[in-house]
Amino acid sequence: MRVNWHAVWRSFWPELAAVSLTEQWRAALGAMLAIALTGWLSHSLAPQTSATWLVAPMGASAVLLLALPSSPLTQPWSVVGGNTLSALVGLAVYQFLPHSHMAAGLAVGLALLTMFCLRCLHPPGGAVALLMVLTQTHDWRFALEPVMLNSVVLVLLATLYNRMTGRAYPHPKASPSEVKVALPRFTTDDLDAALQHYNQVIDMDRQDLQALLHDAQAHAYQRTLGQLRCSDIMSTRLVTVRGHEHLAQAWQLLVAHNIKSLPVVDELGHVMGIITRSDFIAHWHGAPDARSAPKENIQVRQRMTRHVRVVNDGTRLIDLLPLFSQEGHHHLPMVNGDQVLVGMITESDVIRALCRALG
Repeated sequence: MRVNWHAVWRSFWPELAAVSLTEQWRAALGAMLAIALTGWLSHSLAPQTSATWLVAPMGASAVLLLALPSSPLTQPWSVVGGNTLSALVGLAVYQFLPHSHMAAGLAVGLALLTMFCLRCLHPPGGAVALLMVLTQTHDWRFALEPVMLNSVVLVLLATLYNRMTGRAYPHPKASPSEVKVALPRFTTDDLDAALQHYNQVIDMDRQDLQALLHDAQAHAYQRTLGQLRCSDIMSTRLVTVRGHEHLAQAWQLLVAHNIKSLPVVDELGHVMGIITRSDFIAHWHGAPDARSAPKENIQVRQRMTRHVRVVNDGTRLIDLLPLFSQEGHHHLPMVNGDQVLVGMITESDVIRALCRALG
């Protein structure tokens, strides 16, 4: 089995961050201010006998709070609960297993389980639990001050800074009924099934993930349908009729070609109107069928629909959708720049084009 070492090497190289330079500086400045002020405020609020007023894992918490304010891992309960409970776990492990090589690993593992169970997963919590063991901390008050004090102050400062710079924090939660699904290509149940199959922690709120996927889907629709023109899908094998021809001739054309409408054109190919099966039904006596025919002395121009919506063949398909979905059209004649009939588009043509574009 050959190993593609180039692909292996590339897998170690991170992808380019998909955020602007402005956002990078916003997060960096916020982290700098948050840690500096957290240290100063914690030092001011801590008892005079306290030797430690800022713990190192707060640096990781600050990075997450300012760079990923919408992440479930950085919400207030995740930060305060994750750090404080992990500190308590680390203290407990050191009490029962002092000076043991297993204590470090056990503290991190139990802290992770605790955060999972209490829904406060926060990565720096693992570092807090490990810190308790490595520094051989045995004073239970350390979990409250400085760990919990640092966490609370940091969350308050991050809330203020994120809101001042246009970032919603804490991240608002919308009820399922408030989540608008503009393009129902997949449902909420489909997303839940996919997440269950993925079975890994995703650093994004579930509703944000759903909104992101729908936004990507909307862009894909816009890109695909936005490039599709009427001329790409219209039927060019035209069956037309002249205004002076009799209805019987028009009916024979409809039956012979198994179509529902006939554009009525003049000698130059300009659209004069359209005649459909509904026009025949409206003037027949009794139920029509393929063997019945209109009266010979009635011309097409006497029964056709004169006000016909025509569309330029260069029109985008995406602009055509409201004509079918909102205005109730079933077929539209296509004309070129000289207003000469060059094609027809029906609802079936649009549906086939949508299936190809979205499939």
